[in-house]
Amino acid sequence: MQLKKRFFAVAVACAVTAVPALAASKTLIYCSEGSPAGFDPARYTAGTDFDASAETVFNRLVEFERGSTQVRPGLAEKWETSTDNLTWTFFLRKGVKFHTTEYFKPTRTFNADDVVFTFQRFINKDLPFNKAAPTEFPYASDMEMDTNIASIEKKDDSTVVFKLKKVDAAFVQNLAMSFASIHSAEYADKLLKEGKANQLNTQPIGTGPFIFKSYQKDASIRYDGNKEYWKKGDVLLDKLIFAITTDASVRTQKLQKGECHLMPFPRPADIAGMKADPKLAVMSQAGFNLGYLAYNVKHKPMDQLEVRQALDLAINKKAIIDAVYQGAGQAATNPMPPTQWSYNKTLKDAGFNPEKAKELLKKAGHANGFEITLWAMPVQRPYNPNAKLMAELIQADWAKIGVKAKITTYEWGEYLKRAKAGEPDSVLVGWTGDNGDPDNWLGVNLGCSAVGGGNNYAQWCNKEFDDLIVKARTLTNQQERTRLYEKAQVVFKREVPWTTIAHSTTNVPMRKEVQGFKVSPFGLYSFYGVSIK
Repeated sequence: MQLKKRFFAVAVACAVTAVPALAASKTLIYCSEGSPAGFDPARYTAGTDFDASAETVFNRLVEFERGSTQVRPGLAEKWETSTDNLTWTFFLRKGVKFHTTEYFKPTRTFNADDVVFTFQRFINKDLPFNKAAPTEFPYASDMEMDTNIASIEKKDDSTVVFKLKKVDAAFVQNLAMSFASIHSAEYADKLLKEGKANQLNTQPIGTGPFIFKSYQKDASIRYDGNKEYWKKGDVLLDKLIFAITTDASVRTQKLQKGECHLMPFPRPADIAGMKADPKLAVMSQAGFNLGYLAYNVKHKPMDQLEVRQALDLAINKKAIIDAVYQGAGQAATNPMPPTQWSYNKTLKDAGFNPEKAKELLKKAGHANGFEITLWAMPVQRPYNPNAKLMAELIQADWAKIGVKAKITTYEWGEYLKRAKAGEPDSVLVGWTGDNGDPDNWLGVNLGCSAVGGGNNYAQWCNKEFDDLIVKARTLTNQQERTRLYEKAQVVFKREVPWTTIAHSTTNVPMRKEVQGFKVSPFGLYSFYGVSIK
């Protein structure tokens, strides 16, 4: 098969970061917002998990330029694709070392076996390792990567060939995402022989800028800087510590006292004070995100369109944005932000109309209302700084039309697990874009393949919508894809599987000693290229 070459030059970014009491040891303390569910990025979809694993311990074949949506070489130095876009050949970087730890000492450098193992986990249910450590791979399945990859072939130690069943316009961007982090096949073989396959998720081994040392749930994660990192100049810290601090107010206090260098998801009310503090700096940019309320269409009475329309109309979105986002949020209309190409600008929100909501409930046979569970996240996220308050405001709005909502929450990892399984009637969640492609919004969150354990919290499978996004995924012409995605958004607005709430501004407060940190458009926190004065 004739190949047309697409070669990409390596762009290595260098930077710098810091905090007073710990500057001598070059230790950075990050006050993270929650405990990760584990350290195998393929198993998860939340930024909390990716920050603690993919952004520290691992690398991918291709990676996003720090602070950008631009794809650059990673563990693959370059790649080629065939004229029909169904065959992709990756030429691997030589001499890259896996981490040496107390629990694993590699005998070889990174090679094609590691890539084949990583992706065979997604596509081969009979893989011995999968049988030893049964798990789901939500991202791979939500994007149909598990069914679309026909084969992965090791051509030689430094060359891997992927063959696809159908064109995937975002294939390279998808490979740059956290879930596609490359594991050590040698380490996996060792664990399999020892009967410890699940250790892949608790004691990770990667090629990344930081080496995992220890984890104490709800307390801390500790890493050492990888002094043998293949990307010279990117590891400027000796140690990195995640100080797990779930309360945003406490994170703020720690930052102000110098007990941590950087924190995520500050309360909107604290931003002005942080900007006025001479010891702090606050980086801000428009968030590539969406906070929303999903209705479980498999639960009665949310299976009725009139009921979903009524619940949507009863929510005073402006009051929520004023109270929860406090000037740092923009009302959301579509299931993607306005900065995403293919955003349908012609669509309008249904608005706030409790009287019409009552009429719709009566028409649907619920004149006296009903009871419903309303799940609220236990942590701050870039798309929702205060889910508890948001839930209370929605609860009050629904009460005015006769709907009684019981607010429910769980620990973050449990919350996501149960929500994906379809337990809640309605659930507050959200999304920050992962790769700059529309399918990352519409396919991952609303596609039929994402129902039942995936990221489709509404459990909504609409054939008209799904046909449009599946077809768009196979096209390479952006104008043609845009036309299909715009039509899909029309179906979404008509069927109301979600109430879209807001897109929020991303604010990242840090000590002024921190140098070189860049805000990720995907809401991730990366500390390579970061240093302390």
